[in-house]
Amino acid sequence: MTRAAKTTRPAHGTRTTARGSLLRWSPLAPATVLLLLFLAGPIGYCVYIAFTDTQLTGQESASFVGLANFRRAFTDTRFLNAVVLTLVFTLISSILGQNTLGLALAGLMRRASRPVRALTGAVVITAWVLPEIVAGFLLYTFFERRGTLNALLDWLHLPTQNWLFTLPILAVSFANVWRGTAFSMLIYSAALDGIPREVTESAQVDGAGGVKRLWHITLPMIRRSVGTNLMLNTLQTLSVFGLIWAMTRGGPGSRSQTLPVFMYDQAFMKALIGYGTAVALLLLVVGALFSAVYLRLMREEV
Repeated sequence: MTRAAKTTRPAHGTRTTARGSLLRWSPLAPATVLLLLFLAGPIGYCVYIAFTDTQLTGQESASFVGLANFRRAFTDTRFLNAVVLTLVFTLISSILGQNTLGLALAGLMRRASRPVRALTGAVVITAWVLPEIVAGFLLYTFFERRGTLNALLDWLHLPTQNWLFTLPILAVSFANVWRGTAFSMLIYSAALDGIPREVTESAQVDGAGGVKRLWHITLPMIRRSVGTNLMLNTLQTLSVFGLIWAMTRGGPGSRSQTLPVFMYDQAFMKALIGYGTAVALLLLVVGALFSAVYLRLMREEV
């Protein structure tokens, strides 16, 4: 075999390998193009807008302002109020409300009869499949001064109040719990079904009570499901807009104005597109921080 033949074979093999890799990745090309066009493209444009003073009205052309929109946000008391209310809303309605209630419902439904499971599942899932704006109007009629809740309290001879005025952030938090608990219930139902009954029965024979079994057996065995559920619920709750807008529009004043509502108010009600987009990017950062924390906890071994 000549030296020339020896030197040409690796090049031919390299071309063959490159061609094979190209053929393997070619089915993904349309999806990649669509993602770049409809996801990465708009995100990149939003990043650009956040560094400008773009407005909807009264402006001939936008100019680059650097970090001015972000500096404005961190010195704006309304933005800081929206951050606090967003954290409160997320803690009450997602981390404590949907997560805890979903786990409780999943545990109770394992012990319930089939008709009770079917009825409970239908009621809870119906609230979940309702459009967000429809659920908002339903809960508005429930909490409104002349709504269902005050009618029940009046029938029980208990004091009534205008819940959307006195406790707006708690009212919208309860509404989000009512609407979103089904997702947690479904995740935890699947996770609990994966726990061998022999494990829980052995712990029960050894004298472990319900709380001990939950803390030392159930929760460690479904830890990854808990982390996944918390992460998905938190990200969904951070982006809730229609529910709050239908119930309170962020009011009264700004007492239920979370970051999505504040962002919409600044961008479209006050026509400050650049500032509103900067707030949207900061909300994206908040969601990324929550995701990083949950992913770190999920990677840790029990």
